[in-house]
Amino acid sequence: MVGQLSAQACGALFKKTSRQASSNYGIGTNGEIGLYVDESKRSWCSSNADNDNRAVTIECASDTRSPYAMNSKVYASLVRLCVDICRRYGKKKLLWFADKDRTLAYKPKEDEMVITVHRWFANKSCPGDWLYNRLGKLADEVTAQLTGTEQKDAAAEREKTAKLYRVQCGAFSSEGNAEKRVKELKAAGFDAVIMEG
Repeated sequence: MVGQLSAQACGALFKKTSRQASSNYGIGTNGEIGLYVDESKRSWCSSNADNDNRAVTIECASDTRSPYAMNSKVYASLVRLCVDICRRYGKKKLLWFADKDRTLAYKPKEDEMVITVHRWFANKSCPGDWLYNRLGKLADEVTAQLTGTEQKDAAAEREKTAKLYRVQCGAFSSEGNAEKRVKELKAAGFDAVIMEG
């Protein structure tokens, strides 16, 4: 959901039939979770009937501008909700492939669930780059909790096969200006560090 709404406020928006939109769950800015459409029923969430009929859809409170960052309470509730959903369906692994064609062609094993995103089915940025760029981390965290392994073990394994790219976002002669830029980047949801040289 674009906006720092409560779970109740998001649900109230979905009550309006003229909106022609809904989701199974919503997570408000304080981390509270709302159920709007029972999981056994289709929500109108991802602009794709096939996806909506097989997915458990979740809206999360975020900023109103790109990269649509979420606060830590929303993200923590998202992890808990995904763990709960997976456990209730007997799943031990949450997968993120970051590729629409690969994801839609993949046949999940009996103990797996796969993440899909709205932007694959409509000209939208949903779920926003902040979360989109963290979906691998989300899948690792959920899987680690489902299997009882430490989160750091899953993340370390993922990093072994991940390519890393660094982008320089500024060069400053003043340490104060560099610290200001790091603060701005972190506020926007990016990891940022200062390197001398």
